[in-house]
Amino acid sequence: MPEVADTMDLYLSMFERFEKQRGRGAWLMHIRKAAISRFAELGFPTTDDEEWRYTNVAPIAGTAFAPAPECVITAEQLLPLLYDTATPRLVLVGGRFAPKLSLLNSLPHGVRLASLREAVEHEDETVRAHLARHARPDDQAFTALNTALLEDGAFLEIARGVVVEKPIHIVYVSTPGCTAWIANPRNLIVAGANSQVTIVESYIAPEPSVYFNNVVTEIVAMENAVVDHYKVTLESAAAFHIAALKLHQHRNSNVHSFVGSFGGGLVRHDIHAVLDGEGCDCGLNGLYMVDGSRHVDNHLVVDHAKPHCNSREFFKGILDGKGKGIFSGRIIVRPDAQKTDAKQTNMSLLMSKDAQVESKPQLEIFADDVKCTHGATIGQVNDEAVFYLRSRGLAEKDARGMLVHAFAGEVLDRVKVGPLRAQLEKLVVERLPQADRPKDL
Repeated sequence: MPEVADTMDLYLSMFERFEKQRGRGAWLMHIRKAAISRFAELGFPTTDDEEWRYTNVAPIAGTAFAPAPECVITAEQLLPLLYDTATPRLVLVGGRFAPKLSLLNSLPHGVRLASLREAVEHEDETVRAHLARHARPDDQAFTALNTALLEDGAFLEIARGVVVEKPIHIVYVSTPGCTAWIANPRNLIVAGANSQVTIVESYIAPEPSVYFNNVVTEIVAMENAVVDHYKVTLESAAAFHIAALKLHQHRNSNVHSFVGSFGGGLVRHDIHAVLDGEGCDCGLNGLYMVDGSRHVDNHLVVDHAKPHCNSREFFKGILDGKGKGIFSGRIIVRPDAQKTDAKQTNMSLLMSKDAQVESKPQLEIFADDVKCTHGATIGQVNDEAVFYLRSRGLAEKDARGMLVHAFAGEVLDRVKVGPLRAQLEKLVVERLPQADRPKDL
């Protein structure tokens, strides 16, 4: 395995080649240069860093990833993997826009869905105003690396007052390469004042392979905007997925986000919401399932910067084998954020004696007229509930499977997109141990 210093040099060299090859989008270059300098300064985080105490990224730091190869996937291979083939979609393969696989002709007036690379090259005003302004390169090393090497991604803008009836699907497809590779997908979503939109962000891999998706998504909700955001990872079991999701809310906006983790060997979601206007409502929900030696880390920060705002966090984990799950939730209430109402809940279900979970709820309150609570539970399938179901005629494996399915269902019920919820329910059943799968689900 290469030394960490060698891989740092590899990324610096990658940036030098990147800088020479991409002449367009010059307005972004000073941000890129600052980002690669910040990455070189920070280096990869270690378990000595409190924010990364339970997640060891040494396998990433010690792997000499190559740039993502030029990959090809057919529509026949892609369509069976989608939760819905009829909704508008932007598809990226290996982190690059694939127009032939995308479905952009059914977008309503006032909606722009395009390759981020093209928007950068055309010096789009909205992109210039928001890209790298919310997920800043100085936040952490992986965000800095993404900013320095970002090549493509999704750009979505909803005009003022536009209501988008159908969900918009952003699909990232990872295909095998001859060597381990890295992509740095970047998504920028801006919902104008009084607009409404639902976004589904999917990461899928048709075949097992080793790769690293280093993802950054920025979502801006202007005044009175309503945004429902769903992210589902169905990565290869040998893949690495590090992601930063930055939510910036303006006055009276309503943003709800759901993260479902069903794949990947090492996965980390950094979710940071800033409630930067009075009357904001923010909901962060998630479900993850791990088995084998897989590792999923959900790291949340909700920053109440203005008064009269509400937030709810509700994350659940189902852990089997030697899987490990981490939940770190931090609620910050600024001095001026009076009348804040914030609640955080984390629940974990251990399916084996070797599974591990760490839960770290935190409250930082600097205002006095607030209502903030947090709670965390870790347990196993309730034996009394199993006994009750068995007394009603169910076999033990069916009783256990039904209870696990119900545990997951409490958070899946918050997924408002029917076909997506059905896909996730199916994934839950498929990932249960064979002995615990109920017959009729």
